[in-house]
Amino acid sequence: MVEVYQMDVFIIELDNRPGMLAGLAEAIAEKGINITSIAGASGSDTGTVALLTNDADGTRSVLDASGVTYRTCTLVSASLEDRPGSLAAATRRIADAGVNIDALFPTAMEGGRITLAFGVDDAETARTALGELASVSA
Repeated sequence: MVEVYQMDVFIIELDNRPGMLAGLAEAIAEKGINITSIAGASGSDTGTVALLTNDADGTRSVLDASGVTYRTCTLVSASLEDRPGSLAAATRRIADAGVNIDALFPTAMEGGRITLAFGVDDAETARTALGELASVSA
């Protein structure tokens, strides 16, 4: 079984220059909001940051006020075997179901398993696609 979390993952586009992430993190912190998970990468001119916080509404207000471009998606969490090909099999099932993965966070490793949180554009379809492959995450 796969767990669907009704949590907002924020996918944020930033200019790829010094201080952009620092400024965003400071603005979020100033509102007393904790960033609980973050992942990111950059290209030549822009970067993308995916983050989770303990206050989705507050984060949305900060992002709106800052004028950055962002979108949100829902998390589907799956516990996979920690072995070659597990991620390939899981993402192939999601892709074959026509679901796009917008973000991916590792959330735990225990007992030969890795728990991943997939930020997707269709959580119910992703959950169905992953169902027999994954187990409920903690």
